[in-house]
Amino acid sequence: MAQNESAAHGTDEADREATAPANGKVAVVTGAGSGIGRAVAQELIAAGWHVVLAGRRRETLDATADRFAQVGTERPAVVPVPTDVTRPDDVDALFGAVRDRFGRLDLLFNNAGTFGRPGPLEELSYEDWRAVVDVNLTGAFLCAQAAFRAMKEQDPQGGRIINNGSISAHVPRPHSIAYTATKHAVTGLTRSLSLDGRPYRIACGQIDIGNAATEMTGRMQTGILQANGQTAVEPVMDAADVARTVRHMASLPLEANVQFATVMATNMPYIGRG
Repeated sequence: MAQNESAAHGTDEADREATAPANGKVAVVTGAGSGIGRAVAQELIAAGWHVVLAGRRRETLDATADRFAQVGTERPAVVPVPTDVTRPDDVDALFGAVRDRFGRLDLLFNNAGTFGRPGPLEELSYEDWRAVVDVNLTGAFLCAQAAFRAMKEQDPQGGRIINNGSISAHVPRPHSIAYTATKHAVTGLTRSLSLDGRPYRIACGQIDIGNAATEMTGRMQTGILQANGQTAVEPVMDAADVARTVRHMASLPLEANVQFATVMATNMPYIGRG
């Protein structure tokens, strides 16, 4: 997720459409301009979901939407809404656009995130720490809060929130204190949302992802610092494998929930990382 471009409000005049018959369900995917967000959006659209694409850069959201453009009135709508998840007004505008366009929300995939600038703990600036916390934790909270409010107030009541955690929600990498701390905090967010959502038929789960092949994990394929001090190339997996897992979690009835799922490149250094 880019850190140097601000959001603009609003949706496209002509919503993009995909090839599967619409199933009437509405999803918001944050961080939808690339990587895992784009892959999950594609998977949901193919399954017939209307999908609202949220992210900071309009051009990447448009690129995601254009991949699935298809003329037809019975197709799922694909609606880009430029959004900076660290800004409460942007988040309010995003979920307001969902309400105005569709009248309800069935799924939030809370995916926007940043690894931040890697480096030794003692050299991490306050600004770099804050940039990661603002996106990964505060942004996830703001979107979850807005989705929770919408799901609680709509009729029929309820919906599902899926948070993107990480393998780093379990164990850290070297020089990743900001990212690791925020991903551990996302697990607390997931647990609290899951508990607080019970009276309102709001289910919340978390997917912890390891080494999906995206722009964020490019360093894995060229060599990255390991816990033993060596640098090594790590295996990666197709982001489409993550997307299929999210679709499964999203497709369950609200009476069932995948609380935590871990999807990872089979041979990556996680089990016994260090």
